[in-house]
Amino acid sequence: MDICAKFNSMEVILADVLGYCMGVRRAVEAAKKATEDGTGKKVYSLGPLIHNKSVLDLLEKNGLEILDEDDIDSVPEGSVVIVRAHGVSPDVLSRLQKRKCDVVDATCPRVKASQKSVKKYSSEGYDVILAGDRNHGEVLGIAGFAEGPFSLVENEHDICGDENSDSEKKVVFLSQTTFSPVEFEKISSLLQKKYRNLKVMNTICPATKIRQESLLELCKKVDAVVVIGGKNSANTRRLLETAKKHCVNAVLVENASEIPDEYRNFRKVGVTAGASTPDSDIEEVCDRLKQFSQ
Repeated sequence: MDICAKFNSMEVILADVLGYCMGVRRAVEAAKKATEDGTGKKVYSLGPLIHNKSVLDLLEKNGLEILDEDDIDSVPEGSVVIVRAHGVSPDVLSRLQKRKCDVVDATCPRVKASQKSVKKYSSEGYDVILAGDRNHGEVLGIAGFAEGPFSLVENEHDICGDENSDSEKKVVFLSQTTFSPVEFEKISSLLQKKYRNLKVMNTICPATKIRQESLLELCKKVDAVVVIGGKNSANTRRLLETAKKHCVNAVLVENASEIPDEYRNFRKVGVTAGASTPDSDIEEVCDRLKQFSQ
């Protein structure tokens, strides 16, 4: 259901689906619980828990510290370490266990399913091809579950070679959960021409697809779009790319203060948000747009 609000001459329309996804919400709740349990243990998240500065600042104020993978071997024994929604490789988990850390696994269930699939098919002799963003935490974690050949492709241009050149090889194709559905289909089509024994597993989170579809519908109704989210967030950047393709005016902001002044001139403004964006940030953006109309 569209949530609309008319602010004098401006109408603000929220996308049907926006903000926190299930996996991120689980991770944030796990961090809150760990910092409030009163045990006195040091609490870390393995890498930034979420691509949102305001949420990270609040969690850090409550005692959460960010732990880099390179520093695992020096973390105090017995510390609480939260594995974020992106998940980690078996090697990283093993290093945490050696330090006798109390591991809180907040890996998104959909990411965990991808990890299990990669382990299963690679153990059965399949080459694994994963569509995703190089150096993304989820991608690095999933790659660690491969027991054989593993390849990463970021777009259709990464697929090379003659058609059917490796037709007898068993190959399984999966994707990062926040990968572009459109790009996934392009890559899948090329791989089906290249490999006869190809198993395609669309592991994109349904919420990612729905979020994109919701944005497309939003773009039909507005003069401009505000995308709220961290500039380091893969799914937020893809929302911005879609918005720019289908709306003349589109901007990515991390908070309300970054909304350009020229947005006060638009009659209809659409708002969407990445999977790491809390309701409070969305409300602040709407309040700022309301001020533009006063």
